[in-house]
Amino acid sequence: MEDIISLEGVSYSYYDKITAIQDISLGIKEGERFAIIGANGSGKSTILQIMNGLIYQSKGKYFFKGNEVSKQALRDNGFLRFFRERVGYVFQDSDVQLFCPTVLDELLYGPLQLKMEEDEAMDRTFEVMQILNIENLKDRPSYMLSGGEKKRVAIGSVLTMNPEVLLLDEPTNGLDPRTQCFLVELMFALSEAGKTLVIATHDLSLVDELHTKVALLSEKHRTEKIGPSEDILRDEDLLLQVNLIHEHMHYHGQAVHSHRHSHHVYHKH
Repeated sequence: MEDIISLEGVSYSYYDKITAIQDISLGIKEGERFAIIGANGSGKSTILQIMNGLIYQSKGKYFFKGNEVSKQALRDNGFLRFFRERVGYVFQDSDVQLFCPTVLDELLYGPLQLKMEEDEAMDRTFEVMQILNIENLKDRPSYMLSGGEKKRVAIGSVLTMNPEVLLLDEPTNGLDPRTQCFLVELMFALSEAGKTLVIATHDLSLVDELHTKVALLSEKHRTEKIGPSEDILRDEDLLLQVNLIHEHMHYHGQAVHSHRHSHHVYHKH
């Protein structure tokens, strides 16, 4: 099966000086759950922004469904619509994503921009609000929402466009346990519905729970390893090397011992 998303030797530097990612090559299959993991600053968000066409690689090529995605390609209105209808992006910071007067307006915005009939857009919006349990928020402005509510609305604003691919940047960051649990269940449901999920995270428990394929980034902004989450999470030496777990030193009189520690408790299967 051909990859739905393919990066070939992709690099990006901010202001042509600050390296964000170097020589990234990876392929993502249709319907796959794929996680990009690494320490803060390793380049996870940059990769998602390139996949969504928000920024363009300095080197290398990006293909979506066999079509090269570039600044020039996205200037073509036909390809732009084809791409925007199929790829949705959920920002790490929901405040960046929410800008309409009310929750209802947020969820309607995308479908209406894609020229969907208003009745169909409204039907889809209320269906998504029901799935996310946010019908009671429809008339509220985003500044009157909690962090968890904002995250649901941000996801809803993407789901109303019914994309084939969902790019999720640190989706569980800063959320309470109940909302985190809801999001994990939602991601499983979307995956079972055939959506392709690409998740940028340093939350090892999320990666473990979703049983994803993983691209592990080093602090040198390169791909350190690609493989099943079970294999990568078991390799503590590798996780220590890329700064996703660390060692604590303990002193008891003359005795010294160390143990490895992660801020994210994950299950060992």
